[in-house]
Amino acid sequence: MKVAALQMRSSPDVAENLRTAQALVREAAQQGAELVALPEYFCGLGWRDTDKLAYAETWGDGPLQQALSQWAAEHGIWLAGGTLPLKADSPDHVFNSLLLFNPHGDCTARYDKVHLFRFTKGAEHYDEAQVVQAGSQPVTARITDRSGADWTLGLSVCYDLRFPELYRAHAAAGADLLLVPSAFTHTTGQAHWEVLLRARAIENQSYVLAPAQGGVHDNGRHTWGHSMLVNPWGQVQAQRSAEGAGVVIAELERTFLRQVRQQLPALEHRVL
Repeated sequence: MKVAALQMRSSPDVAENLRTAQALVREAAQQGAELVALPEYFCGLGWRDTDKLAYAETWGDGPLQQALSQWAAEHGIWLAGGTLPLKADSPDHVFNSLLLFNPHGDCTARYDKVHLFRFTKGAEHYDEAQVVQAGSQPVTARITDRSGADWTLGLSVCYDLRFPELYRAHAAAGADLLLVPSAFTHTTGQAHWEVLLRARAIENQSYVLAPAQGGVHDNGRHTWGHSMLVNPWGQVQAQRSAEGAGVVIAELERTFLRQVRQQLPALEHRVL
């Protein structure tokens, strides 16, 4: 199955971001991608964290979800909508949600980011919980490629990557591919992005697809980028080294996945 990780440098302008995302989805589909994944906050990185409250949507209704549905149906692809803000229990909070759409444009899965990012280093400070309400449940989803083969996806978002127990739950549920749409900061990404992605792939013997934000944003935030696909042996199979928008295309091979798990049956050897 051919997959695509889309990299963006989202701005506070939601309409502009949608135009960029639409063009990238089209490019990936034209290159034959069957599963296309957008990065975290593809629809907007605002001047302030609270900006996302203004365009938060009710689940199942809104222009952001309508756009994702239309793009999936138009191109006949599975589309992982990075993340977008969905209204939460409190009016001053949102869920940071990853939605999966099938080739007919139907939303077939929703995952609300469980682990909320907090980081302080000098003048660099982030606290996602000030605006985002944490989710509570791991979510897996099943998709079917054009050959008729089924693949199980383990859904996650960005900071989740530092919590291996989530991915172990996905592995126990039979995940073949782990999705990690992200907006890693340049500071943390330079230090940990690749090693964490490769670790999650190796320990769970799964493919890992990680679309990311990359570049210096209008609000001054600098994201690491390096969108990539890691294979079940922990090798970086494809990667975007430049900042800014782009498409990373790669192929998932069922035979290779089975080979890794048969030659080193670590998942069968789990004790704890």
